[in-house]
Amino acid sequence: MKHQNKRLDNEQDARTRLLEAGITLFAEKGYAGTSVREIVEKAVVTKPVLYYYFKSKEGIFRAILDWAAEREEDLLFQVLETPGTVMERLIHLCHLVYQGVLENQNLSKMIHNLIFGPPQGVPNYDFKQYHRRMVKAVKAVYLEGLARGEVKKADPDEVANLVLGLIDYCLHLDNIYPESLDPGRPERLLRLAFEGMVKTDSLEQKRQKEYEQT
Repeated sequence: MKHQNKRLDNEQDARTRLLEAGITLFAEKGYAGTSVREIVEKAVVTKPVLYYYFKSKEGIFRAILDWAAEREEDLLFQVLETPGTVMERLIHLCHLVYQGVLENQNLSKMIHNLIFGPPQGVPNYDFKQYHRRMVKAVKAVYLEGLARGEVKKADPDEVANLVLGLIDYCLHLDNIYPESLDPGRPERLLRLAFEGMVKTDSLEQKRQKEYEQT
């Protein structure tokens, strides 16, 4: 029994090393620039081992992207199942996204380069699914808050664009200036966006003045 468990652990370890090697190389060299030989050498396994688990380079590529999709689904499920106000839940989303990026920087770089970089002969894959899931989750959080009277009525798609745009901007900023990486920035900007910059009394005075002039 112990021998069988050790064999299973070794097999799982080999599969994990292959995935990690593929992520690193695809992030550094792109899909077309990465060979099966490089992946197996980095994972310290033989080609038959890669073919056993993934059939081909395309197979390991798709396995990585499917794994990323599963991680995103788990993250968003956690946000949707967490109680709290709209602001608290969206801040929780920001924190989880940042944590995920920091823990899987090569994976994030790989996906970013695949979406925004040249085609590189990449197999057809639905990259837009990542964005669709994020938009759907943000809209769900907003609409639940709207039903509870926490936020004012707005276009749910624009709310999603605002939240995800802030997250993307902060991630890009940290990527350009890694020395000033600031995981707390999305929360501050999100609070600023939701709470606004105009003083309530100033806004009311403006409205009153406009009313008196009509």
